Amino acid sequence: LGFKGPKNLRQKLVFATLTGKTIRVTGIRENDERPGIQAHEASLLRLIEKVTNGSVVEISETGTSLRFKPGVVVGGRNLVHDCGKARAIGYFLEPLVLLSLFGKKPLSITLKGITNDDIDPSVDCFRSVTLLLLREFGAGAEDFGQKPLDLRVNKRGMRPAGGGEVYLQCPTIKSVKSVRMLDEGMVKRVRGIAYSANTPPHMTSRMVDGARGILNKLLADVYIFTDHMSGAKAGHSPGYGVALIAESTSGSRVYTECSCSGSSKGSDKRGPQLLGSAEHHNGNGASSGDGAAEEAELVPETVGERTARMLLEEVSRGGFVDGTHQSLALSLCAMASQDEISQLRTGPLTPHAVETLRLIQDFFKVTFKIAPEQQSRTLFLSCIGAGITNQIRTMN
Repeated sequence: LGFKGPKNLRQKLVFATLTGKTIRVTGIRENDERPGIQAHEASLLRLIEKVTNGSVVEISETGTSLRFKPGVVVGGRNLVHDCGKARAIGYFLEPLVLLSLFGKKPLSITLKGITNDDIDPSVDCFRSVTLLLLREFGAGAEDFGQKPLDLRVNKRGMRPAGGGEVYLQCPTIKSVKSVRMLDEGMVKRVRGIAYSANTPPHMTSRMVDGARGILNKLLADVYIFTDHMSGAKAGHSPGYGVALIAESTSGSRVYTECSCSGSSKGSDKRGPQLLGSAEHHNGNGASSGDGAAEEAELVPETVGERTARMLLEEVSRGGFVDGTHQSLALSLCAMASQDEISQLRTGPLTPHAVETLRLIQDFFKVTFKIAPEQQSRTLFLSCIGAGITNQIRTMN
């Protein structure tokens, strides 16, 4: 398969590995000041090589063309990978999990780098929302004596210097379950985490006050945990932020987050796009908007208020999954069993989700049926999966 440009490179690499198809990507930032593959993409390729056996990566001298021949996913124990300072750990987490689920053996790995920033999904999002979504598809089951899907934050690391560390534990599965995620339910409670590193401890409680000032007018059951780290566990840069999760009566979760670190004076991330946020930024890590000019330093109360308003806006869009997780849910539906139809309800599709549907058609030959509902302004998507199975899993 041939593609042009660096857009959605992570998805292309994951889908190519799961389907065993060789891909060639050309025209990678040909006209940029810094042409070719960048540091975070090279780091992702090295990470894929660590968890696979037999993968072949060929990069041209200028770095503007890439050929990737996938190998077999083998997993591994007690691996270590430094994600660098160009992108956050969230950039690497989801492609890593999607591959490891179809590995020969379970994976345990320590990832080092930036845990929270204003571009990529944070480790708090992955731990609180993404892992639960994966379990809906049968990815967290404790079978055959395997340890469950889990993520632990050992150290926090903010931009620009990083210094964070997380430990990921990922079991293997035989296949992805078909799902029916149609009832979004009503919001019954809001949970969250206000975190800070190398800043005064009162920063977290001030962010909690700002968020509760908005949310308590609508809902009584609001509880936001505080996580203040200092010393060796706080990384090398100061920063703070808050992540909020709205939980519904049907089990769906909606996530938003706003962070403020040494280099990003309060840039928000309404739904960082898992497995594709990088490509939203013109494929070169630079934001497509003119946000840098508009950024103003935010006090903790304002960070809390902004995150709460973003959460209300995300809830108003509807759907069982928020805009952040649309792409992941669609990808898992496409890999699911061929025996049953997978059904998913979403709000308006994000541009990244639309790109995902195109890649699913290219790699898996799966087409979704999309039916809009005018009253709730949501979409019903259904498909019969490609039936991707794990052929090499070893039974312990």
